[in-house]
Amino acid sequence: MNGKERREQIIKIIASSSNPVPGSSLANQLKVSRQVIVQDIALLREGGTNIMSTNRGYIIEHKSQVQRVFKVHHTDEESADELRLFVDCGGMVKDVFVYHHIYGIIKADLNLRSRLDVERYLADLESGRSSYLKKITSDYHYHTIIADDSETLDLIQDRLREKGYLAKLQDYEPDDLKNQDKL
Repeated sequence: MNGKERREQIIKIIASSSNPVPGSSLANQLKVSRQVIVQDIALLREGGTNIMSTNRGYIIEHKSQVQRVFKVHHTDEESADELRLFVDCGGMVKDVFVYHHIYGIIKADLNLRSRLDVERYLADLESGRSSYLKKITSDYHYHTIIADDSETLDLIQDRLREKGYLAKLQDYEPDDLKNQDKL
């Protein structure tokens, strides 16, 4: 199998999987090293394939999806409820970021698609290996949420508002964050 055929197989394997596909699994299936898979993924991305890396493997993000940024504020204890709300309503938590007056935007990819992903993420935080990014901005933070349609994002926004998690955007925040309904 040449490189082009292998990359086509990588796309087929990832696209047909309902779960993220680990690089080691791809390497085993295609009988190449993990480094070859990493290089192939880079080439596929350069070629326009929308492959995302998650902490559990590779996924292909579908172009027909929409996204919206939500500014939120809540306690650490409410974080689990907030993240479950996103995935239970049909959203994928692409990232978390803060806007700091001095440092600007500080962002971390999350790619949480399910309750299981949320539980693993929370377990990592609870283990003490890391802490919430929102701590540096008095619990104010943002999430980019991806969904299949804008109705799902509207539902998420309504639920966030009901729970009191939505936060008001301020004048000093960057212009691209001013409109929470921006898709």
